[in-house]
Amino acid sequence: MQNKIAELENIIPYSFKNKDLLLEALTHRSFINENRNFKLDHNERLEFLGDAVLELIVTEYIFKNYPNPEGDLTNWRAALVNSTSLQEVAEKIGLENFMQLSKGERQDTNSKARGSIIADAVEALIGAIYLDAGYTESKKFIDKYFIARLNYILENNLFEDPKSKFQELSQEKEGATPYYKVLEESGPDHAKKFIIGVYLDKEMIATGEGSSKQEAQVNAATAAINKKNWN
Repeated sequence: MQNKIAELENIIPYSFKNKDLLLEALTHRSFINENRNFKLDHNERLEFLGDAVLELIVTEYIFKNYPNPEGDLTNWRAALVNSTSLQEVAEKIGLENFMQLSKGERQDTNSKARGSIIADAVEALIGAIYLDAGYTESKKFIDKYFIARLNYILENNLFEDPKSKFQELSQEKEGATPYYKVLEESGPDHAKKFIIGVYLDKEMIATGEGSSKQEAQVNAATAAINKKNWN
């Protein structure tokens, strides 16, 4: 694992003073369940911290650099820190190759569940960098892998709120207003997972998964727009 840690440090690039922080960021709960004597915890606490650090640094950047109203900034931030963005960063650095997962989790072909695990690990990685080196190094990582994507997001209108868009199109095309229901809720309080369905009348159009109800609703609305071919 030490060789893998060095390889990931070269990719990021950041060299940890405390290698255990990086190792913990890469460790999923399922690995701990199979390796009870493992010296470290799983990465959920680091994920909790990294989520807050990521949101703060992105918020600060767009606040300082754009005079737009709050609604615009909120949508832009959401597009930069959502699960899709996190998964794209994970793919860019090949994070899944460095994860410590259980044998069963590694063999699982559920791409949605795997995507969520890897997205969470990116937040845990940010949390680990913050604990190891503080704000400046965390900002370097976030600037490189998240904020650098902002121009692309703005140019391609990827910041549009899918919930508002789906509601507008539903009312225009079908005369109905969508509503959302929690289908499944799991995980500890600091690492919740929600699966939410979006409905028109009594028909469930699509589902979405996220670490908050809002994120799951946004993902459900996005899936519904795609299913209806309303892009």
